[in-house]
Order: sequence, then structure tokens, then C-alpha cells
Amino acid sequence: MRYPPAVLDEIRARLPVSAVVGRKVRLKKAGREWKGLSPFNAEKSPSFFVNDQKGFYHCFSSGKHGDIFTFLMETEGLPFPEAVERLAAEAGVPLPRQTAESRETAERKRDLYEVLELACRFFEGQLQTAKGQAARDYLARRAISPGTQAEFRVGFAPDERGGLLAHLREKGVEDEQFVAAGLAVRPEDGRPIYDRFRGRLIIPIQDLKGRVVAFGGRTLAPDVQPKYLNSPETDLFKKGEMVFNGHRAREAAFKTNAVTVVEGYLDAITAHQAGVKAVVATLGTAFTEEQIRTLWRFAPDPVVCFDGDSAGRQAAFRAIDRILPALKTGNSFRFAFIPGGQDPDDLIREAGVERFKQVIDEALTLWDMIWNRETASADFSTPDGQAALEKRVADLFGQIPDPRLRRWYELRARVHLSDLFWRSRQAERSRYGARRSAPKTDTTFIRSSELLAGIPTRQVGLERIFLGLCVECPDLAVQAYERVMRVRMRGACKAENGEAISHQRFVDALMELLTAEFVSGPAEVYRRLDAAFSDALDFLHGRGTPELPMGHRLRSRFKILTVRPPQDFVERCFFNFLTIFEVREMEDHLAELLEAVERSPADLEARTEEQLLSLQRELLQTRDLVNAIQLELAEEATQYRYPSGAASSGFKLAA
Repeated sequence: MRYPPAVLDEIRARLPVSAVVGRKVRLKKAGREWKGLSPFNAEKSPSFFVNDQKGFYHCFSSGKHGDIFTFLMETEGLPFPEAVERLAAEAGVPLPRQTAESRETAERKRDLYEVLELACRFFEGQLQTAKGQAARDYLARRAISPGTQAEFRVGFAPDERGGLLAHLREKGVEDEQFVAAGLAVRPEDGRPIYDRFRGRLIIPIQDLKGRVVAFGGRTLAPDVQPKYLNSPETDLFKKGEMVFNGHRAREAAFKTNAVTVVEGYLDAITAHQAGVKAVVATLGTAFTEEQIRTLWRFAPDPVVCFDGDSAGRQAAFRAIDRILPALKTGNSFRFAFIPGGQDPDDLIREAGVERFKQVIDEALTLWDMIWNRETASADFSTPDGQAALEKRVADLFGQIPDPRLRRWYELRARVHLSDLFWRSRQAERSRYGARRSAPKTDTTFIRSSELLAGIPTRQVGLERIFLGLCVECPDLAVQAYERVMRVRMRGACKAENGEAISHQRFVDALMELLTAEFVSGPAEVYRRLDAAFSDALDFLHGRGTPELPMGHRLRSRFKILTVRPPQDFVERCFFNFLTIFEVREMEDHLAELLEAVERSPADLEARTEEQLLSLQRELLQTRDLVNAIQLELAEEATQYRYPSGAASSGFKLAA
């Protein structure tokens, strides 16, 4: 119902924003305003402000802004009419009287609610009879407890054409109401109406107020189709506008600022029983814009959980096309996939609820899903293929109505497509490329955090070689001091006492020694380096023994040293390794910039955009330089290993 602006203004005038907000947020006076911790985001410093004079609240951490009606809609998931009704009653403001037509509609709906409630009680009772034994056995196999059955008002429809019909007629329900409630089928050939649900387990579908508006029925006979049967759409039930279990999940979702969406109502019941209270289910329809908006009232970033099979992936891909035209700053979706072809109910019963929660925690972002879908089978080995992929991605993001958010997705696509095409070129140039550099093209999903990373540069083996060279050639380490100290080592080595010593801690101590006094060679490093690093030094370089020469561990990893190449060659290897670590730093910096902007795409500035693109250009150029030098070193290494010209297996950093 539409309410006149004067009525809404009267409600606002009678209810200060601080009074409505203060029920959920502890507010403190701050000059003419009130302040408190955001109800939308976890935070330690208050960024949420309320101004009674202007009649609004504003949350700087989430960007959300509105009046008392908006606050109830955002924090309790109420539709606008319900928020108005509640606040009007509280403020003592009478709402406009209904017209004769609207009053008739309201009465008809009220009658249907009563009919559906009577039907629900009938189904609940039938579950406990002898006829309901097969349904009770099925629930036992699904491990749905009697308490959960009662909470969800689970029932049973006997395999009779007129069981419910006869019962409701005794209660005074007319046949037209029976049909209007979606409980009966009226044959087109003029035969009498009969029960829609027969021989099925019955699960009531309730609206956000907890009223029964429809039913879902699961067959108990393996040869009966369809397996699941929902009520048809009625005046009370619009499948595309509802989610199952919303009235139970709403409070938990607001407390945790999260909600999980599963595909089936039995999945939702099992998850709820296992302790995942903020869980809802779709009702067998494709994701609709109305459901999307409803879910965003529950939480800003719902997780949609699909089965991990091909059908589940395709359902997720279809959901993307529904979400993008409705996407707005501060709201998105994540996507989780149950492994092994299971559904959430299977996973919880077989592996436990903690495994289910882990799957939810590992959910992919909307960006990850779009990237996987568009690149999984794309041919970008040619300029035409690359142009087609660029156009397809541009068309997708062009659907986003929020201009700032659209610009952010377009920027991210530009960065990642450039990276993807670079890797494709490398795959063509090197026989290692198809295995190491080419992007994945199978059905395995990858995350955005993996997209920009140069896979070979993530390995700690190269760090061990490099640190061993720093010990072997301390003059090179001193020469490269500033560059060495700007990169972060990621690996660690274990000492004999079991204590792990990080590569970064080791290099810090080594560089402190080398810059404090002149160290002529590895033997002096062994004598002067703090004893706490003795085991790490032996692991990375190799202490000399009667059986093994000093540096034997380094040479076992970097085998070219065993043929004593020229010092100039070793030096060029050393600095190329260092450049690889610098590439890794650039990759991380680029990913951090992208993530920072993603947290607040509305703050994307032209300067930030240029910084991102400039950093990526530098990254791609440096990668090309590393690859070119690597190729030169590999060819030169062949000459040292096989001076007679025998065939070589190539230049390898380690065995």
C-alpha cells in the first residue's frame, strides 16, 4: 500500500531517529548528534552517527544512510509497508483507511491464511498416524529430530484424492477457497477438484511473519515424479519473492551480519538443526531480483551454497546474470560449492556441521565466479579471441547500475585480462609455459588471490638457493643490500631442536653482520653469525665436514655450481633471483591495492586507477625482463655443463 507523504512525515516527527536506533545501537551524545558503533559492520571506533534534527542516520564504515523506516528495513529485513505499520502503531499515527476493494482483498487473504493454517494442522496430525509411518521413517533416515519436525511443523499428506478436502469441508472451507489456497487441483475436463498433495512429506512454507502461505511436498515413492512439489502461486505465495525459513533466519542473520542460502528446504532444516541458524532456501526457482533484494536485507554479502556438480555450477552461473543488474555498492554475493557431488544435508550428516561451515568460509567472491565462468573455456591465444573475451566482460559489467561500482569492476577486469594475456604469450614461448604460466581452463575454480600471482615465484626453494648464495658470495649480498632488504622472504627452515627459523629472520641477521664488518667469505660467516642461526646456516648453505665440502646443500639445490661456472654468471643468476622476488612484491602490492579499492569502490579515484595500471605495466615489463634473462642464463648454462656440445635437458635451478 502507498502511504501519503504527510503520514510518513508525521511518524518521523513523533519518533526521533535516536529513539528508534537506540534500541539496537548504544548511542552517546556527540555535540548535536549521537554516535555509536556501526550495526552493519564490526568496528572498534564509532563511525555511526544519528542526527535527530535532520532526521537521518549515517554509517561511514558501510556508507548506509537513511531514516527510521530505512533503519528497520536494513536491520530487521522488514518490507517498507511493514516498517511503516510498526512505527505508525508505536507513534500513535492512524494509517489511511482501506478502500472497499483493498478491504475485500485483505479479507480474502485473511481467509486464505486461515485455510492454510487449518491445512498445516491437518498435515501435522497425519504425520503421527499409522499412515504417516513411512514419512516418519524417512525423517529418521535424514536424522531430522522430533523437536525439529515440530519446530518446522513438518507433516504428511495421505495418498488420498480427498483426504484434506473432506477435512476442510468439515471446517466450513469452500471449494473456491481450497483452490485459491493452492491446495486443490481443478481438472480442465470438469471433474471434481482433488487434493494437490498426496502421499508426500509436507513442509510448510512461511512468510517473514511466520504465517503459512504454501507447502512443499517430497514424494516418498522412488517412482513418483516430480520428486519435490510446491504449491502454485497464489495471492499469498509468490515463489520468486520468497525464501524458505526467512522468519527464523532473520534475527540470526542480523546478529552475525551473514546469511547462507541453500537450494532445498530439507538442506535448510538440516543446517538449522545443526546450529546454522542464519540459513534460508530458494524454492526451486531461478534466482530472482526480488529474492536478491530480500537477501540483502538479511546481510550485505549472502553466501549461496550450490551442489558441487555441473548442475550446481551452471545454477551459480545463471545467478550471476540475475545479480549483476541489481548490484550496488555495499552489497554482493559469495558462492560456495559442496564437494563430491553432495548437497548440504549429505555433508552435514556425513562430515559434520564444522565441515559445512568450512565450505561456507571458503566461498568464492562474485568476481571470482565471473572470472572463472568467462575464462574457463575462452580461447585467448589469438588477438581475435582476446578481443572477444574483453568485449564479453565489458558487456557483463556494463549491466551494473552503480557507476562507481561498474568502474571498479571494469578496472579490475582490465588488470586481470592484461595479466591473463601475458601468461598466454608466455605459454606460447616456452615449453614450460603450458604447465606453469597458462591459466587454468578446467572446471576447478580459482580465486582472485591466485590470479596475479606468478606461480613459480611463490616457491620457497628459490629463496633457499638465494640465501645460500648470500652466504657463498657475501660481497654480492652487500652490493645488493638495499634491494635485499626491500623484499620479504616467505619460507622457513627447521632447526635440529624443532624451532622454525623464518628465512626473513635469517636474512635480517645475515645482512646485519655483512654490513657491520667486512666478511671475506662463507667460512667467516660461519664463525661470526649468531649461534642461534647455526642450524639454519647449515640447512641453507651446508657446513663443511670430512665427507662433504662447505656449501654442499647449496650445490645440491643449485647444481650448476658443481661445474664451477664463471663468477659473472653466478652474479647474473643472483640478481635475476632477486628480481624474481621483486616481481613477487609487485604482485602482492597490486593485489593489495585491488583489495583496498574493493572494500570501498565508491572511493575509487582517477589517481588510484592510474597507480594500479602503472604498477601493472611495470610488473609485466619486469616479468618479461626476468624471462629474457632466464632464457639467456639457461642457454649459457648448457655450455658449462656440456662443453662438448652434447644434448642438454636445460637449465634447472634445482634437482
